[in-house]
Amino acid sequence: MTGSPGAAWAAGLRLAVTLLTVVPLRADRFDRDTARRAMLLAPLTGLIAGGGAAVVLLLGDVLGLGAVLRSALAVAAIAAITRALHLDGLADLADGLGSNRPAADALAIMKRSDIGPFGVVTLLFTLLVQVAALASAPQAPVAIVIAAVGGRLVLPWGCRVGVPSARPGGLGALVAETVGIRAALAVTGAVLVAAGAAGTASGLLGGALHGLAAVLVGLGAALLMLRHAVRRLGGVTGDVLGALVEISATAALITLTALR
Repeated sequence: MTGSPGAAWAAGLRLAVTLLTVVPLRADRFDRDTARRAMLLAPLTGLIAGGGAAVVLLLGDVLGLGAVLRSALAVAAIAAITRALHLDGLADLADGLGSNRPAADALAIMKRSDIGPFGVVTLLFTLLVQVAALASAPQAPVAIVIAAVGGRLVLPWGCRVGVPSARPGGLGALVAETVGIRAALAVTGAVLVAAGAAGTASGLLGGALHGLAAVLVGLGAALLMLRHAVRRLGGVTGDVLGALVEISATAALITLTALR
């Protein structure tokens, strides 16, 4: 047991960073309480992924690179920072759901190391949409941070009480049903305040409202997919959670572009 609430939250943050990024922090606790804290703190890891992408965008602008190339490099940076973890989950979920098989068979397909045609097509179009939306988004460095942080807001909701694990083992079983509704709402409120402040401070057209809209639309899109995945698979897995992050972040980028 950790000696204080502060130490427990620090352990949760280390676990979140270890699970969701390539940053080499030492996570020495993997129990469900630490997993709960990690999922609640997951949006903070979006600052690492989104911040890295924002730096790439700014450097690309200094070097005179075009908007599409800058955006492609920024999306690639996020993939590198996250070890393409969420993209892998998106591809696996697409293959599982696209197979139209019963839950057990779909889960077996998702567990395979290869990527099938549904996964390839989903990855291709998702990355194309992300690059195109980011290239068209106003204040792209701010937009990518908002999308990255907001995209990870779905993790506490995907791990909330009442959403079971689809398998007895794996990451999904570790984090499933660890987060209470009140805690998820509290994190949502904090992310919305941060997104609104970022939108206002950056001079985004529409300011705070556009930042809020991006987070809410992204979360809503991901929750719709979560509902469908739980109905089809019987619960969540690590792949499902990763896919939800990509869906949420992509929807947030589209929203910021549409509201320009």
